[in-house]
Parts: sequence; structure tokens; C-alpha cells
Amino acid sequence: MTETRSFRQRMLAGDKLVGTFLKTPTSHATEIVASLGFDFVVIDQEHAPFDRTTTDIALMAARGSNIPALVRVSGPDSILSVLDCGATGLLIPHVASVAYAREVAGMCRYRGGRRGYATSTRAGGYTAVPMWQHIRASDETVTVIAQIEDPEALDQIDAIAAVEGIDSLFIGRGDLTAAFGDETPNPPAVRTAVEKIAAAACKVNKPVSVYVGGKPEAEWLRGQGATTFIFNSDQGFLRQAASKGLAEMRETLG
Repeated sequence: MTETRSFRQRMLAGDKLVGTFLKTPTSHATEIVASLGFDFVVIDQEHAPFDRTTTDIALMAARGSNIPALVRVSGPDSILSVLDCGATGLLIPHVASVAYAREVAGMCRYRGGRRGYATSTRAGGYTAVPMWQHIRASDETVTVIAQIEDPEALDQIDAIAAVEGIDSLFIGRGDLTAAFGDETPNPPAVRTAVEKIAAAACKVNKPVSVYVGGKPEAEWLRGQGATTFIFNSDQGFLRQAASKGLAEMRETLG
């Protein structure tokens, strides 16, 4: 019987993984996406109206639907609650320095870190999981992804990538584009930043994670070494399907 690999094991092994952002604070989008065969979801606290309660509900739905669920936290204050609620891992915005990378990585680990201990949580099986079993399993499976989206991070990118406990670098192209301020299509500074971040991850054999809106971006970023892809979002899919459906109805009705 083949042992099921964790999401973190699959990511670190370089498996091609496709997930999507969840922007709507309900359980339904989680269940729908899980049923379609996505490898994971990312609950977006940073840019969507998820609070602790709605995040907890989405994570419960993910567990019930057997799909790994990461959370893009709104800041470091959310890390512990998200882990207690049973998140598979974290996407942490604005990791712009080695010091911050070490800080957030430490907040996600028990051994060698400073994660607050409790097994009275979903992550601890509501006290059903013995202490050291919980600690060992959590440290082995919780996935920590550093979002690189600030120009100043590029000056320290090799050192950030090498921080123990950071499992992957996520390239925040949207924020980098806004920060550089170049309104031309495909700004050269952003392409250079993408290449630099991807190269830093590859030097230390860590996977590159990216957001893509479609096939052309995915092909380009795969060529840069990306293996973990966040594709679109529940709201994006809703808009696309609604737009397509409405256009078909207008055409049918004349």
C-alpha cells in the first residue's frame, strides 16, 4: 500500500501543483474547488474579507473535502490562529528581509521555533493527539511560503531563500509591478526580478510558487522553474463563467 505524501512533501519534491485563491468567505467555494481536482486552495485573508471565524469555516470545509488549504495571512498576528485551525500551510506577504523571514518561519515551527503550543484545537485533534505526536507531525507537514513582492527584498533574496523553515518563494509580480511603477506591458524590471527570485530559490533547491491568470503566464513561469501554481480565484472563475453565460444568452435571445 502506497503511503500518501503530504502537500509539503509533494511541493518540496517539485511536483507540479495547481491551486486557486479563495476570496469568498464561505465553505461553498472550498467544496466546489475540491470536487474539481485542484491540488490545493489558498484562503486569502490579505485581500478578501476572511476573519478568524470565516477562515475557520473554510478550513473545516477543506478538511472535510480532503484538499490541502493554505492561508495567505493578513500579517504575523494571524499565524498562530490559522495553524491552530488546521491550515496546511501559510503564504506570508511582504517577506522583505532575512530577519522577517526568520521571524515568521520560527512562528510556524515548534522545534527550533516559537509556535505557541496547544492540542485543544482542530490541528491537535481537540486533545486527541498526544503532545509529541502533534509537535512532530506539525513540524513535518506545515508549509511556509514567503511572498517576495518588495523591491528591497531583491537585495537580500539569496539570504532570504536560504532561511531554514522557509519552504518556497512566491513571486508577487503584481506588487512588484506596482512598486516599480512602469506602466508598459511586461516591464523589464519585473521580468528581471522574477528571474532573480527564481534563481535564488533554485540555488538552495527550494520550489518557486507563482500566481497565473492563464496558459501564457504559466508557460513562461514554468520555464523560470516554477512548480507550484495558484491559478485565478473563485471570484475570477465566477466572473468568467457568468460573463460567458450572459453573452451566450444575449446571442440566443437576439
